[in-house]
Amino acid sequence: MSDAAPPVSSPPPRQKGLLGVVERLGNLLPEPVMIFVWLILGLMVLSAIGQALGWSASITYAGDEAPQFGELENGVLTYAASSLFSEANLARLFTEMPKTLTSFAPLGLVLVVILGAAVAERSGLFSALIRASLREAPKRILTPLVVIIGMVSHHASDAAYVVFIPLAGLLYAAVGRHPLAGIAAGFAAVSGGFAGNLTPGQFDVVLFGFTQEAARIIDPTWTMNPLGNWWYILAIVVVFTPIAWFLTDKVVEPRLGPWGGQADDALKAELAKSAVTADEKRGLKFAGLAALAIVALFAALSLIPGFTPLIDETKTGPAQLTPFYGALIAGFMMLFLAGGVAYGVGVGTVKTEGDVVNMMADGVRSVAPYIVFAFFAAHFVAMFNWSRLGPIAAIHGAETLKAMNLPAPLLLVSVLGFSSVLDLFIGSASAKWSALAPVVVPMFMLLGISPEMTTAAYRMGDSFTNLMTPLMSYFPLVLAMTRRWDPSMGVGSLLALMLPYALAFMVAGVAMTLAWVAFDWPLGPAAQVHYTPPGGLLK
Repeated sequence: MSDAAPPVSSPPPRQKGLLGVVERLGNLLPEPVMIFVWLILGLMVLSAIGQALGWSASITYAGDEAPQFGELENGVLTYAASSLFSEANLARLFTEMPKTLTSFAPLGLVLVVILGAAVAERSGLFSALIRASLREAPKRILTPLVVIIGMVSHHASDAAYVVFIPLAGLLYAAVGRHPLAGIAAGFAAVSGGFAGNLTPGQFDVVLFGFTQEAARIIDPTWTMNPLGNWWYILAIVVVFTPIAWFLTDKVVEPRLGPWGGQADDALKAELAKSAVTADEKRGLKFAGLAALAIVALFAALSLIPGFTPLIDETKTGPAQLTPFYGALIAGFMMLFLAGGVAYGVGVGTVKTEGDVVNMMADGVRSVAPYIVFAFFAAHFVAMFNWSRLGPIAAIHGAETLKAMNLPAPLLLVSVLGFSSVLDLFIGSASAKWSALAPVVVPMFMLLGISPEMTTAAYRMGDSFTNLMTPLMSYFPLVLAMTRRWDPSMGVGSLLALMLPYALAFMVAGVAMTLAWVAFDWPLGPAAQVHYTPPGGLLK
């Protein structure tokens, strides 16, 4: 990458029309943490109103024991609104505050995975993988490789934006193609294709952590499967790649016109800086061997006759794999940690165990803002349960949708569309899902739609809108990258450049979700579209 700073330019003018409305409304929103503070205050007031007015909801329930906060009598499960200003709830709020935070599933999942991912990122493994996979791409298939690698690079977190997107522009320039086309393809893959990937990773763990908290409102035994969307996110790569390839080569690049620059000595020298060195190649080999060792370990713990800690031999069918799915969070952490350490040893960024500890500590420091966010999100989710408003809203919402007799595909498209609209104003995918999940997940479970399918619809809607909002956290960074090649680029210029991708991804995403439900395809290992809760479906 170039060490030179991007050209300094005046802030882009305020947008007009719809983009201006989006920009102004979005700028009025507080930080995600403060959004949850206001949500908690509003929830407390609403819970008091609900109790005073006698809000409640009932469903038939086949189980012998009522879920937490529900009352079971003669096969009918009832939830009655409880004021968060009551003595019991205020006592619970203050006495259980540490427990509320530490029992918040997404927080533990994130902290475990980040311990390994921090080493992989700070040792240089993620950056080297991105550069090694993209630099030698043949010119004829440069675009599809950029798109596929861009979607895979989500595992590398910030490196996807900071390393991958500018490198895509540089490579296009080096082969005589317009660098803005490379940046557009990279941005479309990393941001617009955020839901797609070849394998599950950290984002799946975070999202399903919120899904699990919400699903347990209806089924206290429901346990997340980090692979629950694997086939779905893999299909996104398959569907979005040819779309982005066609748009980049046949629509976006021709509109940009011929690139006036050329691969001069300065450009070649800059490209050379991104080359994978001999030390880095050695580090990548070490990392590959370490990854194979971790895979072999998990295979051994699942397949050795008579010794299968990760397989429940007392169960039958997919239920046997429950321990294996639960161990995948530790598996991701160990894979990143072992790969990062091995790479660091190979290149010299890891010399002592102290280096590894420092990288892990630095990784935890980097998620300090998330821990602050998790504190308030955890209390919002917990207080939603204490108030009983979550299941009440889910049951009444499900009854309303049931009366409308809408088919399941249209119900899921509504979730997709709602998350898309929210994404225009709130960039954090986890923040939106932590607020939405306690209502939509149990509501759709009562209608026979699995938590995995609801999560898949949400993540699809959360992806393509990233390309249509200047409020996305990395949008200013990408804008600065484009100005390196065209100083006249403004917010509107970048939005116009990315709009074909966003609209095409939106149409494809909706069609794909509709088809998935219509054909009842599995979403991942042991993850189906439909679901029957313990109390049965709404009649």
